[in-house]
Amino acid sequence: MPRRLRLILLVLSGLVLTVVFVAVIALDVLLQPDRFTAMLQSQARAAGLELNLANPATPTLFPRPALDLRGITLSAQDANMPILLAARGRLALPWRTLFGGPTAITQLQIDAPRVDLDALEAWLTALPARPEGASPNIPRIDTGVSISRGSVVRGNQLLLDNVALETGNLVSGQTFPLRMSATTASGTPLLLVLSTTPRIQGNSLQLDNIALHLSQGSALALHLYGSAHWHVEADATANLSGTLDQASAGQYVVSLALTPADQNNPLLLALKLDGPNNHADLHLPPLALAHWWGQLGNGREAQLTLPPGSGHVEAAKIESGDISIEGFTLQAGDNVPAASSAAAPPKPAASKYP
Repeated sequence: MPRRLRLILLVLSGLVLTVVFVAVIALDVLLQPDRFTAMLQSQARAAGLELNLANPATPTLFPRPALDLRGITLSAQDANMPILLAARGRLALPWRTLFGGPTAITQLQIDAPRVDLDALEAWLTALPARPEGASPNIPRIDTGVSISRGSVVRGNQLLLDNVALETGNLVSGQTFPLRMSATTASGTPLLLVLSTTPRIQGNSLQLDNIALHLSQGSALALHLYGSAHWHVEADATANLSGTLDQASAGQYVVSLALTPADQNNPLLLALKLDGPNNHADLHLPPLALAHWWGQLGNGREAQLTLPPGSGHVEAAKIESGDISIEGFTLQAGDNVPAASSAAAPPKPAASKYP
């Protein structure tokens, strides 16, 4: 190779390296990873959580501006067990942020997160009660969320694996999509697809055009449509109806109606199900039911009691694992007929002795 050509190539290589070096420095200066890390940690701290990263956030430019997060740990403050562990995360940023625009995130991507339900429940239980009369917090998803290769555990017990989640932004008046897939500990695939149009007005959240599809492999598929409204914890209404397809039993007609609490009655869920040889008409208080369910795993304090609610269930056959029950009927509530009193014991036979 001629000496002049070698010099030209060396000069060009030096220029390319210089441009790359300057671009890397400029990218770090423009994106300012520390401000995004500080913003996330501040938001977590406001919710009683601590967010830590194994390494400082790393900026990238292609295919679009983003920050790579490594070794994510999310824990309740002063807790020993983390709520979430993730190998890697990524914050996708709008191009305007690169040129000095506001601090904004367009999508949050998390790879291989591990969520511990025990730690999550402990954090929720420790949250302070909302002051009486204070405005409720409307659920918000300001950015799209993408989760891949996730898992849900309770201590050392695996509940869900291969969790994948995709959501859009929760913006008033725009369709909000959500799709989640996973496999159970036994390998059964689960799929949840939700679409709705939220409308946020003041301190209330209205969900219109709800379309919910839930399936468990090829054995079961639930399809519900309707609307819902939420204002505070027990001030909620919902009306959903649809079908439940069970491969081994046929198709059922399902309806759900949620009525808000008042001075005399708690938040109440009315569930009706009609299908081949199976019928159910139940009225369940969701908050009390959730408390009852939580008490089941409360160790020494757990007591075997019937779940709260009223209504009746008629099932021709119930199968769970190796257990099979036929002709099952359950009636609960104030209208249950009282059990007949036991027959009086027979009088002792007269003795032949005085």
